[in-house]
Amino acid sequence: MKDPVKESWNEGQRRANAEYTAKRRRVTIDPITRLEGHGKIDIFMDDKGDVEKAYFQIPELRGFEVFSLGRPAEDMPQITSRICGVCPTAHHMASTKALDMLYSVEPTSAAKKLRELIYNVFMLEDHALHVYILGGPDFIVGPDAPAAMRNVLGVVEKVGEEVGLKVIGMRRRLREFIAYLGGKAIHPVFGLPGGVAKGIDPADLDGFRQLADDGVEFAQFTLQVFNDIVLKNAEYVKLITSDAFTHKTHYMGLVDDDNRVNFYDGKVRVVDPSGKEILKFTAEQYGEVVSEHVEPWSYVKFAFLKSVGWKGFTDGADSGVYCVAPLARLNVADGMATPQAQAALEQYFGLLGRPVHHTLANHWARAIEMLYAAERIQELIDDPEIASRDIRTIPTATPKVGMGIVEAPRGTLFHHYETDANGILTMVNLIVATQNNAARMAMSVENAAKGLIHGGHVDEGLLNKVEMAFRAYDPCHACATHSLPGQMPLVARIRNKQGKIVETLRRDSGIVGKR
Repeated sequence: MKDPVKESWNEGQRRANAEYTAKRRRVTIDPITRLEGHGKIDIFMDDKGDVEKAYFQIPELRGFEVFSLGRPAEDMPQITSRICGVCPTAHHMASTKALDMLYSVEPTSAAKKLRELIYNVFMLEDHALHVYILGGPDFIVGPDAPAAMRNVLGVVEKVGEEVGLKVIGMRRRLREFIAYLGGKAIHPVFGLPGGVAKGIDPADLDGFRQLADDGVEFAQFTLQVFNDIVLKNAEYVKLITSDAFTHKTHYMGLVDDDNRVNFYDGKVRVVDPSGKEILKFTAEQYGEVVSEHVEPWSYVKFAFLKSVGWKGFTDGADSGVYCVAPLARLNVADGMATPQAQAALEQYFGLLGRPVHHTLANHWARAIEMLYAAERIQELIDDPEIASRDIRTIPTATPKVGMGIVEAPRGTLFHHYETDANGILTMVNLIVATQNNAARMAMSVENAAKGLIHGGHVDEGLLNKVEMAFRAYDPCHACATHSLPGQMPLVARIRNKQGKIVETLRRDSGIVGKR
């Protein structure tokens, strides 16, 4: 005789399994992890369990372009640094450079060097954050490791407490330097139109020279960690160079007069998928080069090259999709401006070829940039002008229009302001690094999902590898979602006890109603 309790349990299990299988045609990763901002990934599969489509969706929205209007332009270096607590110095510096142009004022030589100094300190510190805390755990601990271990605690357990303290200690000292010049590390009060608010006391230079030397040693150590853990692991190298993590797109980045990487100043260079230069432009020309495309499933706008046009989420020379961030910066440059970083760059291209199209190679490129930033800090600290008290040219011109560009850790960052004759903002446009990367990032997520998920087999390790596709860009979606009708559209669905939708409430552009 059959056990009715057991039969009921078995039926329940069969029903649950059937529902589970049906649901597996749609897999959602929500929330995505180890990034700045919020997002989710929706993966849709066919009857065979292969991926038909994957969407990288960003549901948050911030309105800095709108609520900055009507404010004094000189407030913008402080306002925009609040967009993101991870990369405030990038917005602060792009905004300050935009004010230089807005007020038609040239900063003093010492002010420029102080700006570049604090900016390279920021780049070194921010890159270290991603290498060891956000992106690094996927390699240091392993992409298939338990989720509870893929974080800084797992990294410390893997590499040892001494290394963990080394990382934390170096980041603390670098942030203390930012606070020394900027007043505080997170939201600096440093840049002014025509200069900076504070210089360096000559009595403090010896301590900063030691910090610079220790920064170079730390960057060298980081490259060695990457070499030992990643490059010596054949499976990791295979993953990095796999088709699932490869896209051949255009690349964009800031370069100096010799076409070498520069984070603070220069012209923006664009190369095609073969590495050939197709564009080089200044801040004033960005609007002639970059345009934006909108999709209904994300609050991020997708930037593309105007000269090529929007051809959809495709790569190749005929597509306007481009890439920024460390991978792109190394691809657009003819070299690095410091000797040890140049040697590291040659090893990088020697193994991967040139240009490098592998998304996960961003991690290696980021470590090379850490070494460049540290070496550049050494050079600037030793510059006789760095302790000069001639740190500002006072503006006298009537404000009009200003644009500023820097290389944020996550890529090229554009600020554009227009004001009335009193310096009150009438137009603000921000195109941030993550926005520049948005199209390629969406492609990377879908490409990874299609390359890794087959036959309906999905586990935690595979889903984490799909997340690695966006994590390599070190995105900041708080920065990237900035256009506005004034508020986020909202959809609320009311279900009964059986799960059936009985009413839908919508708010679109401020209109609330039932549908």
